[in-house]
Amino acid sequence: MGKPLLYEILEKPATSCIIGICTAIWFFIQKKNIGYSHVGLSYETAVEGHHWRIITSAFSHISVIHLVFNMSALWSLGVVEQLGHMGLGVEFYLHYTLVMVILSGALVLAAYHVLINRFKIEYFRRVTAVGYSCVVFGWMTILSIKQPSSKLDLFGFLSLPISFAPFESLIFTSIIVPQASFLGHLSGIIVGYSIGWGLIHGMNNYWAISMLGWIVLVFVFSLKRSGAYDFNFLEIESVTDPSLPSVRFLASGNGRTLQMSSTEVNIV
Repeated sequence: MGKPLLYEILEKPATSCIIGICTAIWFFIQKKNIGYSHVGLSYETAVEGHHWRIITSAFSHISVIHLVFNMSALWSLGVVEQLGHMGLGVEFYLHYTLVMVILSGALVLAAYHVLINRFKIEYFRRVTAVGYSCVVFGWMTILSIKQPSSKLDLFGFLSLPISFAPFESLIFTSIIVPQASFLGHLSGIIVGYSIGWGLIHGMNNYWAISMLGWIVLVFVFSLKRSGAYDFNFLEIESVTDPSLPSVRFLASGNGRTLQMSSTEVNIV
């Protein structure tokens, strides 16, 4: 028999908190009819000074299916919190979750910059990414290095070998949902390998708190600089507003992609 849910929650406190935060944000977005283009990350908005969206985009989701898929995978990956004897554990989980949120977002923007300015692909100027998949893919990759015999359980019935899960999921998502953020998922894998192989290391409570302090400072400063410090962006039109042009959904097993004639939202 499986363990009681409450017991599992206590074994994975950080994972449980993050799932709770992402779920609460999803409910808030739905209740307030917030457009995802106002919380997602794009090159265009980053250039305009909306750097705070590196944070908001990671914790925002485009649909309940997208949320459930990411949170189901994250719950399975929460086993990292229980591997203190392998040098992982709760502190490691929190420290490097923080690193992955920031670095994966920065990598996505860097890739957009190269594709736009070097290869002149203007498409990537308007793509807006939302979702926690960057971090999910990062933890898949770290766990595949640290504990390659593990299994990734999705929805309680689908089990994948963790050693292949990052690239299986990357290929599967790219085939089934062509508009899904390949770059976002790939950036999570790259950061995950960097952490798993020890290329990024040395995080402790001091550096984590210092990093968090700088993130909060930059977040508030960029909110003010971009004109969003009064939180007017919370009072915007619904993404289902019939006045919006050419809106359609492409459904898949792990989320949806919202397409509009003026912009495009990618799930990550």
